Amino acid sequence: MTTPTASTSRGLSGGAIGTGDLVFFVVAASAPLTVMAGVAPVAIGMAGGAAPLGYLISGLLLIVFATGFTAMSRFVRNAGAFYAYIARGLGRPTGAGSAYVALFSYNAIEVGLLAAFGWFAESGVEDLTGVHVPWWLWALAGLVAIGVLGYLKVTLSARILGVALVLEVLVLLVFEGGVVADGGGPRGLDLGTLSPGGLGNSGVGGMFVLAIGAFVGFEATAIYAEEVRRPERSVPRATCVAVAFLALFYTFTVWMIINAYGSDRAQAVANGDGGTDMVFSATERFAGAWASDSMHVLLITSAFAATLAFHNGAARYFYALGREGLLPARLGTVSARTKAPATAVVVQSGIALAVTVLTMAVGADPYTVTFLWTSGSGILGVMLLQALTALAVYGFFRADRRGMPAWRVVAAPLVACAGLAVMIVLVCADLDLLTGASTGVNVALIAPLPVLFAAGVVPALRIRRRDAAAYERLTTVDADRV
Repeated sequence: MTTPTASTSRGLSGGAIGTGDLVFFVVAASAPLTVMAGVAPVAIGMAGGAAPLGYLISGLLLIVFATGFTAMSRFVRNAGAFYAYIARGLGRPTGAGSAYVALFSYNAIEVGLLAAFGWFAESGVEDLTGVHVPWWLWALAGLVAIGVLGYLKVTLSARILGVALVLEVLVLLVFEGGVVADGGGPRGLDLGTLSPGGLGNSGVGGMFVLAIGAFVGFEATAIYAEEVRRPERSVPRATCVAVAFLALFYTFTVWMIINAYGSDRAQAVANGDGGTDMVFSATERFAGAWASDSMHVLLITSAFAATLAFHNGAARYFYALGREGLLPARLGTVSARTKAPATAVVVQSGIALAVTVLTMAVGADPYTVTFLWTSGSGILGVMLLQALTALAVYGFFRADRRGMPAWRVVAAPLVACAGLAVMIVLVCADLDLLTGASTGVNVALIAPLPVLFAAGVVPALRIRRRDAAAYERLTTVDADRV
């Protein structure tokens, strides 16, 4: 692998994205409707009435994380985001190892979401029209559309994500309004589900991987820092707005789902035969069939939007690693016309195609296997990156706070790192509740993370031995513009 030169690595489209676009990228990547209608029932099935508090705690922890994360974004701007921060705060070899973990994690989440999109489209279209189209045909059609959008100007993706986001939030608000108007469900508005006592129940660890995973994507504010206008203001604002909105919206929505069935029945419903339709059934009962039908359609667009957002993020990780010599240099080039990382988009699309074909060939279930397994592995990887990034923020500001208050660059990142470490342990202990797989499979899902981290250190050390100047440029190409 060679370090790209200026002629092979033209920059991304600087100044193309505004703060509003950035918020849409972040919140759409989190896919509120997919999380609430497609995933929250699984979390409720694991943790019962403790699920709303799980989402709230996860959101609060990530807000603490974001205070330090956004402080560092003023000084490090790189399409590799997490690994660039880790390299600056904990050293370039550690950053390189993190880069490989990030690349794996984003790709794992993206291919899982693509399978979920196909699964949602198959069942949703058949329910509404009676026409059966196999999930893999929907996934392949979605992949073609996502690949084209990823190749075009990034602002087009922002507009599509914005429309999808507004519609999916609106339909969830309709459901919530219906529950509140009815008096809060069969038992009224039950505040007991927000009691911390439920956090001692079994299954809470597995629930946290879904709760934390519901926020994955908010770090995209930093991934797009090279393409955003006034990043020193836009990145912190967009990050704080996105995480705060998601924390409140998720908590309230999960609480409404539980209230719709009653806190004494919700977990049993989630674990029963109708668990996958839990939110749709409640929406039809409290808001009408039209709202439920709309939700079926918007769940498909929500999954598509989330897949598109993670496709863009994964492609930019490929681009950043190619630009800095950690992967083949051709990945670090952009289209002269659209300024999109064209080669990276093609490679990322190829990976998604391979996983889709493999899932189809072996007859695996696209939701319970491909989606939940890859999501569990990818989200765990992102949690590890978040913990390392929090520690890196502390390391970056330890000698010089650069005018930042101590609570923001010392206390907050250390608290976030400790909290994330605890959650990682809980998730690993209860991963089987999410995947439904054997211990051997769960170990296989976790194993790539330490292996890739160790493997990522090797090219960094090789670059250091071979070319000191190239080593110094790692994580700083087109970055650090304050």
